[in-house]
Amino acid sequence: MQTSQKLSLPVMGCGTWAWGNRLLWGYDQSMDDQLQGVFNLCVSNGVTLFDTGDSYGTGKLNGRSEQLLGRFTKAYQGTNQENICIATKLAAYPWRLTRQSMVNASKSSAQRLGRNIDLVQMHWSTANYAPWQEGALLDGLADLYEQGLVRGVGLSNYGPKRLQWVHTRFKERGVPITTLQVQYSLLSTYPVTELGLKQVCDDLGIKLIAYSPLGLGILTGKYADKSKYPSGIRSFLFQQLIPKAQPLLSCLQKIAESRHKTMSQVAINWCICKGTIPIPGAKNIEQAQQNIGALGWQLDSGEVEELDRVAASLEKKMVQNIFQTK
Repeated sequence: MQTSQKLSLPVMGCGTWAWGNRLLWGYDQSMDDQLQGVFNLCVSNGVTLFDTGDSYGTGKLNGRSEQLLGRFTKAYQGTNQENICIATKLAAYPWRLTRQSMVNASKSSAQRLGRNIDLVQMHWSTANYAPWQEGALLDGLADLYEQGLVRGVGLSNYGPKRLQWVHTRFKERGVPITTLQVQYSLLSTYPVTELGLKQVCDDLGIKLIAYSPLGLGILTGKYADKSKYPSGIRSFLFQQLIPKAQPLLSCLQKIAESRHKTMSQVAINWCICKGTIPIPGAKNIEQAQQNIGALGWQLDSGEVEELDRVAASLEKKMVQNIFQTK
């Protein structure tokens, strides 16, 4: 049975979706040295949780994010080294049908990382399209915990009903759910305001992780000028969202100026004030420094309420993940 020490989770983590992703984020192997610098800067500043997935990376680069994290962890010598927490998400691929397929997937991830996974997560629920597939995959996650191959188990893109179903299933085996991650930001309040996930997580002792806390970059404010829109899929989304998000972006800018912070830092700090662990991504040192500037201070209740009010009034919000369950 699992006896290893309890996971220690920081106030903020770092998402590594872009590390290896050419299609959406324009990854190139020439960025690797810079990414090592991002990793080092994060860890030395107490940002010790790194969220990845076995599906991260485009095409032949699948698993690239895990490989890089393995390399960076091995190379890092310094402050907070012992607190590094690698969280990986195992994809519910259609060909993964047995509990052993999840154990095997975890072992493949561990091989790429060069170490055991600290926090293993189910990348998404199959409840929306193949509910019969899910039980065996979850049993595989619980097996990993029982066998001491991981230190914690988490879920991703689950809503309250499905979360409680898994909680009951795991409880029978004495396997706690450590974390749940959902898309959560000022542009995506749905999981908390409409699904009520934060309260359910609090009741069950689960920590809520906020992915895409900057709304794919919209909340940074750097796309005020249309000519600066990124190419590809994000460009289409930005054209839909940014014009409608102006009241929120103006509110963020006003608070940022009064606080001598950036819009990104205010948006990330808002997530922290809401009791979640945001995991903004960073592709370079400058972005990592930006994110770290969200730590060590807090918005006051009036500022949080103002942001809540403006976010709630928006006509158009961020598209929800298609796998997000109720």
